[in-house]
This record gives sequence, C-alpha cells and structure tokens, in this order.
Amino acid sequence: MARLGAVFHRYANPGRFLRLGARLQPWLTWPALLLTLTGLGWGLFFSPADWQQGDSVRIMYVHVPCAWLASSGYFALAVCSLLSLVWRHSLADLAAAEIGPVGASVTAVCLATGSLWGKPMWGTWWVWDARLTSVLVLFFLYLGHIALIRAFDDPQRGYRAAAILALAGTVDLPIIKFSVQWWNTLHQPASITLTRAPTMASSMLWPLALSALGFTLGFAAIVVARLRASVMENRARILLASPASRAARASVSDHREQTV
Repeated sequence: MARLGAVFHRYANPGRFLRLGARLQPWLTWPALLLTLTGLGWGLFFSPADWQQGDSVRIMYVHVPCAWLASSGYFALAVCSLLSLVWRHSLADLAAAEIGPVGASVTAVCLATGSLWGKPMWGTWWVWDARLTSVLVLFFLYLGHIALIRAFDDPQRGYRAAAILALAGTVDLPIIKFSVQWWNTLHQPASITLTRAPTMASSMLWPLALSALGFTLGFAAIVVARLRASVMENRARILLASPASRAARASVSDHREQTV
C-alpha cells in the first residue's frame, strides 16, 4: 500500500504534471478531432440505415459514445475521490473538480440524444425506463458533486464532501450497466459485449468504434486542458498571496501614489 501511495504521489507534483500535460495535449487533441470527424462523417453519411429503425439509428454515433463516457467519466471521478481521501493526492481534488463539468455535459448530451432516439422508436420523448432513470440519477450526481465543491468557504471541506458523494454515487454505475438485464425495460440490450460477437454489421461497428475512441480522447483532452489551467491558476493565486508578492504590490502602489 505504501509503495502504491508513493507511485501516486510521484505524479502529484504540479510541475511534473504540467510538463507531462503539455506533452500529452497535442497527442490527445488532434487524434480526437481526426477520429471524431471520421467516425461521425462515416456514420452519419455513409453507413447503412438500420432495417428496423431506419435513419434514426444514426443518432447512436453520438449517443453511444456519450453514454459510455457518462459512466466511465464518473468512474474516473470516483477514482480521483479515492486518491484524495486515502492518499491525499494533491492533484486528485483538482482533477475531480475538472472532470465533473465535462462529465455532466456529456451526460446531458447522452440524455438529449436518447430522447431524440426514443421519440421515433417508442413514440415518446421520455419514459421512466430503468436505464434512462439511472442515467438521469447519474446526471444529478454530477451536478451534486459540482455544487458541493463550491458550497463551502473552505475549499478543502468542499473537496472532502464532494469526494464522499462521488464514492457513494458509484452504486449507480452497475445499475446503469445491468438495468436492461435486471428489469424488463424498453431500452435495447448492448450490441457489443465482451462475451459474444457484436450484433451489428461491421459497416456500422467501425464508424461507431471510431466515434467512441474520438469522443474518449476528446474527453481526456478537455480534462487535461482544464486541469492544466487549474494548476496554473492555483500557482498564480499562491504567488499573489505570498508575503513577497504583497510587499511588491504595496511598493508599486506607493510608487504610483508618489508619482501622481
């Protein structure tokens, strides 16, 4: 456990993270753009329509990657919360704070595209289906995490409360995953699993895979960019709050008054 903690703390150094993040950023951003545009272009304009759902099936090239990222993003949020509570990882709180808004946005897109897909398939924009309801709960968990971080005057208290909420909210992840198997729902079962061959044609599977990979890299690129900005903002705040900085600002202010 101590060795594992040492590994985590090795990457908790803000300077080391900024250097690593600067090297990673272009390798995340440009492949994300290329893969997303390729996958969406292929899926929306060149892949075949479904024999049952028609062209409405093309919504899946956005909906499915967002659904995947809604859950996996929250899992990453929970991992950061665990690192914060157990190992006091100095970057974990900042990472969780930056993952939250991105995850909430992706979950909102997942719910919106699901409603667009549900209207022609089910005849209604929304049903209290187990899968839809559990994803809506996930969206509220994201919003709760974002609100809790900013609910206290002491930032550390906000980070601790939000981390506890994030860990408690992980019970929703298996419900989202297995709701279709556990309950008789309107939502169709997964077309891609680890235990059997995909149930969709390769002409649909490949653009979906490219879109999912592009969305995932894009999610990571946005989080890394936000986290880099947050680390630099914290550094600037610390420097401005230091006695030397206050003295320098006071000296400049006095000089301006004397000049006037």
